[in-house]
Amino acid sequence: MKPLPIDDVLPALCAALRERHEAVLEAPPGAGKTTRVPLALLHEPWLGEQRILMLEPRRLAARAAAERLASELGEAVGETVGYRIRLDSKVGPRTRIEVVTEGILARRLQDDPALEGVGLVIFDEFHERSLDADLALALSLNGRELLRDQPPLKILLMSATLEGERLAALLGDAPVVSSSGRMHPVAIHWGRPFQPGEWVEPKVVQTVLQALSDEPGSLLVFLPGQAEIRRVHEQLAEALAGRAEILLCPLHGELDLAAQRAAIEPAPVGLRKVVLATNIAETSLTIDGVRVVIDAGLERVPRFDPASGMTRLDTQRISRASATQRAGRAGRLQPGVCYRLWSEAQHEQLAAYATAEILQADLAGVALQLARWGVQPAELAWLDPPPAAAFAQARDLLGRLGALDVRGALTAHGQAMAELPAHPRIAHLLLRGQALGLATAACDLAALLGERDILRGAGADLHSRMALLSGADKAGRGSAGGVARARQLARQYRGYLRGKAAAPVADPEHPRWLGCLLALAYPDRIARQRRAGGAEYRLANGRAALFSETDGLMKHEWLVIADLGSRQGQREERIYLAADLDAELFAGPLAEQVRSLDVLDWDEREGVLRAERQRKVGELLLDSQPLTDLDAEARGQALLALVRRKGLELLAWTPELRQWQARLALLRRLDLAQAEHSDWPEVSNVALLARLDDWLLPYLGKVSRLSHFANLDLPAMLASLLPWPLPQRLDELAPKSLEVPSGSRIRIDYEHDTPVLAVRLQELFGLAVTPRIAGGRQQLLLHLLSPGHKLVQVTQDLASFWANTYLEVKKDLKGRYPKHYWPDDPLIAEPTARAKPRR
Repeated sequence: MKPLPIDDVLPALCAALRERHEAVLEAPPGAGKTTRVPLALLHEPWLGEQRILMLEPRRLAARAAAERLASELGEAVGETVGYRIRLDSKVGPRTRIEVVTEGILARRLQDDPALEGVGLVIFDEFHERSLDADLALALSLNGRELLRDQPPLKILLMSATLEGERLAALLGDAPVVSSSGRMHPVAIHWGRPFQPGEWVEPKVVQTVLQALSDEPGSLLVFLPGQAEIRRVHEQLAEALAGRAEILLCPLHGELDLAAQRAAIEPAPVGLRKVVLATNIAETSLTIDGVRVVIDAGLERVPRFDPASGMTRLDTQRISRASATQRAGRAGRLQPGVCYRLWSEAQHEQLAAYATAEILQADLAGVALQLARWGVQPAELAWLDPPPAAAFAQARDLLGRLGALDVRGALTAHGQAMAELPAHPRIAHLLLRGQALGLATAACDLAALLGERDILRGAGADLHSRMALLSGADKAGRGSAGGVARARQLARQYRGYLRGKAAAPVADPEHPRWLGCLLALAYPDRIARQRRAGGAEYRLANGRAALFSETDGLMKHEWLVIADLGSRQGQREERIYLAADLDAELFAGPLAEQVRSLDVLDWDEREGVLRAERQRKVGELLLDSQPLTDLDAEARGQALLALVRRKGLELLAWTPELRQWQARLALLRRLDLAQAEHSDWPEVSNVALLARLDDWLLPYLGKVSRLSHFANLDLPAMLASLLPWPLPQRLDELAPKSLEVPSGSRIRIDYEHDTPVLAVRLQELFGLAVTPRIAGGRQQLLLHLLSPGHKLVQVTQDLASFWANTYLEVKKDLKGRYPKHYWPDDPLIAEPTARAKPRR
């Protein structure tokens, strides 16, 4: 075997796994960990005759890794080394190393939580932190703890860029084994940062042409997505016309495996390759002949929006860890060069690691698998636990799909959904479609939803895609690969379905069933047109969606939308794929999605109470009928709902009532501060709204118009909240007013943090200390006023004011009010409410 950098640490890794049941391996790109580690551990005594499972994040990487491992042994795939990926597998009775994609392990664990016969699970490229990898690791650790004793199940996490300390801590302070650097150096060329709004393709094309001129060997170009790959391919094909020695090879996850394999194979002698790839080429794969990497520094990631319940693809900057991985592709086989299309200063501002998918993904699949496992997220060990809000939303969706009962337990239907290797929406569609006798159409539709659009740019109608898949229409050159993959996936889905239709429909070939099946998968994306013939629709989840250009589907009032999205900052979603929906189905197979509710609401225009029975699909109104036999309780609750929505300002509040509210709040606050409890009820707006049933409902019998609320006897209603003898105590402890030395009664303003007594300064002559209320527990805040009721001083220390500030204030006031009485010693002076004291 050709020596690789990883060879130096293999003895340490073997020793670590002999002593412990878990380990972490850090090895830079090109070190050879994927190729060498499974073979090095295959004959360890602790493994015996057990198998090794190695997880790869992508189908292409899994198959390529299995082929390379088998070639190292001089065998064909399917002997000692095999693989299992979506739509393909090669394993045999002698297979000891299985390379699988991450989702396959999670489903395998559900059938065999102890992983009997497996001695080691290797999580390769764990730094990518895919949702399936995090779930598989959590279930593996839990299954091992509960069900595996002897022989133990060992776990190895490895990648080029790992957060080693966090992972080691998750695995009980597991040993961390680190390999030295890559095999060959890579020179980094920095570029000019992209400007806001600048298209990525021109700069990429320019850099590719420059690299072809300056550097030998094949090129690997990293682009964020298929659209950019297609545009760069077109521009390069034009720029390189006539140069037959250069092969342009796209590489992304939607290509079939044969096309992907063609992209990673060595270029024929005398030829050079330019591989245009997404981040599928970031890890695990060695693309022979590549010594130049051109990195646009962008990636497209799915991001779940809890507000809309939808997942959209966002383009974002890659992390420094990803940049390291990508540059490493250039140094795997010889010294290489990496052109980074951003500046060195910009590089330092990149995030250290990519955000884990579990923190920004749709968690419906995870929630279903955890329900099947019988645990809540808190019962498992996670590097990053699922966010609570997104997980709750996922369980809500499962409830609407019938996977969970009212107690949150997995139903028989949910169990059947969890056993299918598909998103819960798709699994529900397949099972319900089978029950309706529509299994063939359901499998075809599920396959279409699981792939990218096989007929881009041909309108949004899903019927045309179904016709292409069934063979009724012929696939063009650009769609042939996607059609073939979808047909293969549809056949696989048909193989999963068992049993007969429970209640087959009479006309299974009718085109209306496509919309019905789609509505089963996406009940939240049923949509109704805002106006006849218009482009705008409102979805059952409350969001808005529209066609960006005229489409034949706009003649339909009802749609179900399969694919929609928006750019960041856009309010409405754009409709990309949809099917028309026959509203009569809401009285048949889709009846479960219709809810009937009695609604009592206010006609804001008329100011009167309206009562009607509504049938709704999510937020969409199907129809309504007036309610004439409205019972008093329902009517009262409708009125309370109005008060909750509009607020207590509907009622006839007076300044005196607001003072009453504030006086009680003060006494309650003082009691709680001293004794942890209070006899004084809470009468804040929030508390009153929470107790409307107690104090407001009994008085609503004659309210039928909005104006009637103002006629209610609010003082009497609120007084009922204060039992005897609290009203008397309220007046004693928090009096409405206070008598000052002049004999005047001055109102206390309680609508401040500290109650305020605003009084003319002359009326306090002779008073040495600041007045107190509440049995001496609360000192008042004095607003000292001029004879003209202008504020001249704020104080809570009257004695200090007389001693230190009064003389200055006196000078000012004496000049402005010369006819008034301004004694030199206010403490012995006679208080007065007049200009001068009476003689």
